[in-house]
Amino acid sequence: GSSLTLVLMVASAAIGGTLQYGYNLAIMNAPTTTFINETSQERWGIQLEDYQVTLIWTIIVSFFSLGGFTGALIAGPMTIRFGKKCLLLNNIFLMSGALIAVTSRAAKSFEMIIISRVLVGINAGRFQESILGSEPCWQYLLASNAIPGFIQLLTLPWFPESPRYLLIDRGDKEGCLNALRRLRGREVENDELNEILEEQAQSKGVRPRRPWELFTDQAVRWQLLSVVVISSAMQLCGNDSIYFYASYVFKEAGISADKIEYITIGTGSCEFTACIMCNLLIERKGRRFMLMGGFILMTVWAVVFTIALLFEHYISWMPYLSMACIFTYILSFGMGPGVTGVLPTEIFNQSARPAAYMIAGSMMWINLFIVGMIFPFLVSGLKEFCFVPFAAVCFLSSLYVGMFLPETKGKSLSAITAEFHKLNFKGLDPLHSPQCQAKYQLGDVCHSTAL
Repeated sequence: GSSLTLVLMVASAAIGGTLQYGYNLAIMNAPTTTFINETSQERWGIQLEDYQVTLIWTIIVSFFSLGGFTGALIAGPMTIRFGKKCLLLNNIFLMSGALIAVTSRAAKSFEMIIISRVLVGINAGRFQESILGSEPCWQYLLASNAIPGFIQLLTLPWFPESPRYLLIDRGDKEGCLNALRRLRGREVENDELNEILEEQAQSKGVRPRRPWELFTDQAVRWQLLSVVVISSAMQLCGNDSIYFYASYVFKEAGISADKIEYITIGTGSCEFTACIMCNLLIERKGRRFMLMGGFILMTVWAVVFTIALLFEHYISWMPYLSMACIFTYILSFGMGPGVTGVLPTEIFNQSARPAAYMIAGSMMWINLFIVGMIFPFLVSGLKEFCFVPFAAVCFLSSLYVGMFLPETKGKSLSAITAEFHKLNFKGLDPLHSPQCQAKYQLGDVCHSTAL
């Protein structure tokens, strides 16, 4: 029963949260480019050139990233103030964006789609084209992201609040214990509770940190640098861009246009499969191993992909090798860089965690916007070598992880912080550094709590 509660709670949080990220990247394959041209002709009597339609389309797609950046900036304060309710309030942006999207066609305004993308981005599958992606129904496809939001609104209130949030941010010890009992289905184990109490003791009297304060704090310098580098690499590695390039490769492989969309679903299936495999391996191999291994494999597949593109017109089976590279690239991402989201939780304490998530989220969305804007020009300019920059990012990221990121598997926050202190205060004794964190005193905590 407790396992089911935990699984359903995670599903409810994800279906209205992280699901929106991938879903809203994919649904923009609807035929709204025709709508852009139709709007231009009705308003101004002008037939847009191809590059003009592409530019407007790029803006529509990329403004999702700007909305996501805005959402990342407000996520920290909202989480501190509202806790789990932050996810429920977040659906206001989603529902507003869906309403604007579904009415954009009747209003004959592609500008409304841009506004919708910004709102949905703040909130941040693919339906087959034969269902909702066709010419008469694309506006409903853009608004279909409201469905997961409704599911979250109906289910999430029934689940407990985060135990760490209740104890550390709200000081509600009884609420924390009750939440832990519901999630575990048994009495709370001392080790788990002591770890949260230790973090509370370290954060006692300390207000939540602001993002700019982390940049000036030597005690978290390498933690922050690691989050910035790896969060940026998660987008600059080109995994999201490869979805846009997949259709071209499948076409070159001789697959008919009406079948390409079904094969493209396989790319999403690859990432789903990778997530399952990552779940099975990450607690055995560790975060550092998975991150470094994923980036190395992506470097290899990007190089092979480039070679396949160079020889695809000379060797008949090369397009099929390109297809294989797409699938393996996505698999490697899901098993490696896909675990980036857990890093701020494991290397920052509760007072700095919301600010760290704001910075990590901001870097992800800014870099997604950059890649989304330059990728079409990257393809046209570099042609077969368009994935060489992504290979360089993956290789350099693997070096950084291997050299500077400590393993977090099975370690307490204090142990992880001690390892980072060796980098933050290199040449100094971290125990005597002025910014060393306070040590947890078990006796004091037992004196102030009735267990």
